[in-house]
Amino acid sequence: MSEKATIRLLSAARRTRHDASETSGEPSRGHELAGLARGAVPHRGRQIASVFTLLIVAFIVQGLARNGAFEWSTAGDYLFNPRVLSGVVVALEVTAMAMILGLVLAVVLANMRLSPNRVLAAASRTYVWFFRSIPTIVLLILVYNLALLYPQISFGIPFGPEFVTIGTAHLISPLAAGVLAFGLQQAAFTSEMIRAAILAVPPGQREAATTIGMTPFQAAWHIVLPQAFRIAIPPLSNDTINMLKATSLLSVIAVSDITYSVEQIYAVDYRVIPLLMVACAWYAALVTLLTIAQSLIERRLKLGKRPVLGQLSGTAPIGSGVAGGLDV
Repeated sequence: MSEKATIRLLSAARRTRHDASETSGEPSRGHELAGLARGAVPHRGRQIASVFTLLIVAFIVQGLARNGAFEWSTAGDYLFNPRVLSGVVVALEVTAMAMILGLVLAVVLANMRLSPNRVLAAASRTYVWFFRSIPTIVLLILVYNLALLYPQISFGIPFGPEFVTIGTAHLISPLAAGVLAFGLQQAAFTSEMIRAAILAVPPGQREAATTIGMTPFQAAWHIVLPQAFRIAIPPLSNDTINMLKATSLLSVIAVSDITYSVEQIYAVDYRVIPLLMVACAWYAALVTLLTIAQSLIERRLKLGKRPVLGQLSGTAPIGSGVAGGLDV
């Protein structure tokens, strides 16, 4: 038998075995591999990890439900206490004002850092270094005691006449000290996010804007910054949540936030654990609302995405150059 005839016989035998396996309903090797790729075979390790996870959750729920020290009924009685609700309002106000202050300063600092002017870039870099180096609680106490350093704040010409003089203790209340400390420190962190977001915008966006007659300021304000903020939304949302939780530090300077309010209550009736559970419940509820708002904003931005000017002309890949902020 010739070699060609042998090859034909072997090929026919393979086809016969393949047809027989399909007729009998037995899975072929290819089908088995396809099933493995689709995850048809259960993963033992994941099943074991799932069982352990459910057991841990069951133990936690059992501990929360059966431990009488939590005094859930007492916590429910204080959940909507007027002092606690007042603390919730204060926490939200401080969060909003501090984030607005930090965001405004961050945009300025980010553009100063991107400026070709060395003085502005160095000033921005120094600001970010200083406020990122100081712990939040130390900065909070320092701003609260600013009157010890400067009893009076004067406005006028440097080394010249003073037009207005105000007592620092009257100007900076505990609430104002909290907003100022949180806002100044948040600006240092947020400015780096904004700067990275601006650099992530392709340089072609700015070039396309200038070709249709926009000034550098208009190109940055209408083209670069909106796209940068779209990129920065997730980290900014996370920072807002962290800011809300950081308001608990205001209790150190006697601002009636959530933490300080429950501390004042349990200092009288000594129901420490139930009152702390009330604080935890309110923080968890507020963070949940902020998380939902973050998801809605991200979804809206994704659904409402529009073509940008850079698509009118070729754009360089992300990170290939500096998009540029406001010209300062």
